[in-house]
This record gives sequence, C-alpha cells and structure tokens, in this order.
Amino acid sequence: MTTIDSESPAANKTGAAFKASDVRFPQGDRNLRTSKVMIVDDEPANVEVARRYLSLAGYEQIVTTSEPHDAIALAYDQQPDVVLLDMVMPQVSGLDILAALRADPHWSRLPVVILTTLTDQAMKRKALDLGANDFLMKPIDPTELIPRVNNVLSLKQHHDHLTRYSRELEAEVFRRTADLIRSRQEVIHCLARAGEFRDDDTGQHVLRVGRYACLIARQLGWQGERLEILEQAAQLHDIGKIGVPDAILLKPGKLTPEEFEIMQKHSGYGRRITQNLGDHEVNTLACHTEMGARLLEASDSPVLTMAATIALSHHEKWDGSGYPLGLAGDDIPIEGRITAVADVFDALSSRRPYKPPFHLNQCMEILEEGRGKHFDPTVLDAFFHCRAEIVRVQLQHADVD
Repeated sequence: MTTIDSESPAANKTGAAFKASDVRFPQGDRNLRTSKVMIVDDEPANVEVARRYLSLAGYEQIVTTSEPHDAIALAYDQQPDVVLLDMVMPQVSGLDILAALRADPHWSRLPVVILTTLTDQAMKRKALDLGANDFLMKPIDPTELIPRVNNVLSLKQHHDHLTRYSRELEAEVFRRTADLIRSRQEVIHCLARAGEFRDDDTGQHVLRVGRYACLIARQLGWQGERLEILEQAAQLHDIGKIGVPDAILLKPGKLTPEEFEIMQKHSGYGRRITQNLGDHEVNTLACHTEMGARLLEASDSPVLTMAATIALSHHEKWDGSGYPLGLAGDDIPIEGRITAVADVFDALSSRRPYKPPFHLNQCMEILEEGRGKHFDPTVLDAFFHCRAEIVRVQLQHADVD
C-alpha cells in the first residue's frame, strides 16, 4: 500500500509518549520541514509509526509505501529528498532497492537511512558499500529518528547548495570568458581594420581573409582552437600597412622599384607590431602609463604570436621568389602559406585603387597559374575543395560601393 501525507493515527510500537516539542528542528534549518521524506517498509504499522513521528516533528511532505515493488517507481514519481528504507523485506529487499537507486546517477546523492532489526555487521557493511548514509534500529526511537533525518537532510542541502553555487560560478566564468573572447576579437578586428582602412574603405577584406584562411585550414585537417586562432591572426596579416606612406599605399598606378621596396617593408612592420616587445621597449612604454603595462600583459597571446608569423611570411612564395626573406617550400610557415592563398584570392576578387574586381572563374584561373610557383599546391587544392563555402563568405561580407 502506498500513501502520501497520510493523516491516520499512529501505531506507536515503542509505547513511548512523543510530542512535537520533544525534538525540535535545529536553528536555521526550519526549511527542512518542507523536504520530502519517503518511507519504505513492508509492515504498514512500522510505516505509520515513522510517518507519525515525522509529522509531529514538523515534516510536511511524507510519502510512504508498504509495497517494496513500488519503491523505485514511487521515487521517480515523487522525487524524495530522503528515503527511510527497511532492510529485510520479502521478494525485494532494501539492499535491492538501494542498489537500484544508486545505479542511476540521478540518485547518487539521495540520503538513504536503513531501518533494521539486524545487528549483522556484514549486512551493514554491504549496505554501506551500496551507499547507505545511516542506520536506525527498530523499533524506531523518535529521539533518534528525527535528528538522523535532520542530519542527512542538512548534509544534502549543503551539498545541493555547493552544487548550485558551482554551476552558477561555472556559468559566470563561462560568461566572463565569452566576454573576454569577444572583447579580444573586437580589439583584433579594430587593429586589423586600422591597417586595412589605409587602402580599403570597408575593412571587410580582413574579415574575408580570416574566414577564407579558416576554411582552407579546416580542409587541411586543422581543428578546434587552432582554427579560431588562425582566423583571428590572419585578419592581422597586413597590419604593417600602418607604416607605409599614403603616396605609395594608395598609388593607382604601378609602383617604382624604390616604392615597391618600401611597400615590401610592411611585412616587417606587421611582425614588429604583433610580436613581443624587447625589454627596453617594454620599459619605455610601461613608464608612460599604467594602462600600457596592462596591455603588455597579453604579449604572449597565441593569436599575436601567429599573427606575427603570418605578417612576415604571407608574401613568401612556394618557389622562393617572394619577400621579405625569400623562403621556399615547406620553409614557409603553414599559416603564411594558407593566408597567402586567402589574401591573393580576396585581392583578385575585390576592387583595388589599381584595378576592378575580377570574376570568380578568372580568379580561380590566376590562382591555378600560381600552383607550385606562388602557392603551395596542397594548400591550393584545399582552397579549391571548399569553393562553395568560399563563395558564401564572399557574398556574406561583400564590399558595398
């Protein structure tokens, strides 16, 4: 038989007089009375005794059953905060029920107090191994029952509080981390656009190159954080343009050899902007303002480290004819080789002071002509394999005249 919040008279088998005033809730723990207590015992009289004692002590939600087979289903239905469980019952023992409860992680922290007349230490040890929290000898003594129930519920509430606090703290850390990541991305984008605005009115170029580089790298097998770092770092590939005079950067015609030599220096400028400062430079900047010192705390950023490599190497060519170092083949860092394809494609497909945008097929043909000369063939193949995604990015971040 299963009952919930029964109000029938108690069958006090101990013969002891018991009043609500005999056992009080600990100070500060009066909210325990709202906890739900579940009693499982095949003897209805025993169930009623325990229920009555708990009710007199102030517990308001009491669920009971004298049918052991119903215990698990009742637990899932009622979601108790503590279970008083008879150990010795026919067909389904208290140990069977306890084992079934503990098999579900949902009930791993559910307090279970074993009711028993046994003094067999081996049985108690087995119950403890299965996860019993406490024992109470029958016939039930209310002066032991109420404190034990109070204690296990107090521990559960404390654990529940810690669990909630941990989840809230984890959520707060996640939120703040997301804010920091978003802020870092905004700063990187602003820095990238600061260089790109020198010769690009929209700044969409840096976004597109970052996305293209990410798509190529994913096709090459890059995953997770490495992809995120590359996408952000590739946006800074031309940050060194800040150091190039407008007369050269914005010149509509062909550059003279002297002008082109100055233009080539932007790779080195970009590396100097994104790499760690020397001790002398750090001391000089930090002396000017406390904010400068705070900014320098991020000097070991993996994004800036990769950005420095890309800024210096994305104009190198597979055959060694590029600049500024004349690297060739696999000596060119992979992130530079990836960004080279992404950057040239975007330059070809976008309007520049010296040319109109080329059609997509024409861009692809020019890239193919650079296979093994300008571009790493493997990287170029990866770019061609994700052509559809490249076009989607191109449309999503198109320049608007």
